Amino acid sequence: MNSLALRNVTFRVDASIQIGTGHVMRCMTLANPLTSQGARCRFICREHPGHLINLIQQSGYEVTALPGAESSTSTRGSTGHKAEFDYMTWLGADWRADAEQTRAALQGRPTDWLVVDHYAIDARWEAALKPQYSRLMVIDDLADREHVCDVLLDQNLVEGMEKRYQGKVPERCACLIGPRYALVRPEFAALRPVSLTRRNIPVLERLLIFMGGGDPGNETCQVVAGVKLAKKTWRHIDVVVGEGFPAFSALNDSLATLPSATLHVQTPDMAKLMAAADLSVTAGGSVTWEKCTLGLPSLVAILAENQRSTARMMHEQGAQRTLGAGSELMPAVYAKYLDEVQDIELSAMTDRASAICDGTGAESVVKTLESRS
Repeated sequence: MNSLALRNVTFRVDASIQIGTGHVMRCMTLANPLTSQGARCRFICREHPGHLINLIQQSGYEVTALPGAESSTSTRGSTGHKAEFDYMTWLGADWRADAEQTRAALQGRPTDWLVVDHYAIDARWEAALKPQYSRLMVIDDLADREHVCDVLLDQNLVEGMEKRYQGKVPERCACLIGPRYALVRPEFAALRPVSLTRRNIPVLERLLIFMGGGDPGNETCQVVAGVKLAKKTWRHIDVVVGEGFPAFSALNDSLATLPSATLHVQTPDMAKLMAAADLSVTAGGSVTWEKCTLGLPSLVAILAENQRSTARMMHEQGAQRTLGAGSELMPAVYAKYLDEVQDIELSAMTDRASAICDGTGAESVVKTLESRS
């Protein structure tokens, strides 16, 4: 790494009950190899309900907290509203105010790279901050607005993905498109050989449930209720939620009558749980690439509009079974799908999912930042 050109890296990213945890987690995944190669990484995050500021600090990173704002949360089964309306509310402030607060947070210390991972930030905000950074990287999934960045990362699998950002980014911009660039934590890649080997003989004994780090609509309880209705029995069930999960009481009550289940809150052992699972029930989102890295078969509910395209493509390629929108998935529906899964289907999903993403995307992204510095 050219330490003089990639010395300071600042991340502007948020987590909340509504936003979820995936944006922060993938930014930390990028920060880790940058830090190990000598960069000083810091974060600027707004104090939304369900923020992960404590987790970022516990991981050794400096965080500047922007003041929180009241934000609405989606109801169960929502698959999003108009992107311009819905996502802009995620910022918790007018874009001009956020840009000014971010400028103040930098304290007059321009950063070599500013990395932005936020659906509510576009070229207007980025241009306003230009005096504060030498290079700009944007992490996006939507391709619905313009950016003035040097590097753009969209790790999703969508139709026509190579052309999604034409006319939306400068010609000089390096576009890193597709799951081969997915920001997957190194512990997943480390467990890939073991996970894939054990799936050579498919079984259905251990289930993993993870409906996103936020899960504001409490889809987790719907899945658990479906497990109880299903005829299929499981030797063990791991249920994972984020620390901002809003329905702990209801979930604990539900799990009290499911003795084979263990609840994990903001677990550091997600890779181990996934590698040990035979089948998972999850939302869409960045967990998709962790599952692909480990070849974990899955049943997937679409809980946000930005998950829809990737979930459909994954289903069409046989890499997962996408069940539909959360609003359509009552407990009886989850039970039906759990009872339908056959061992032979697991092998096909493992083969196709593991071919999509191998968990080494962060290395490729770091190399691109080095070459552009």
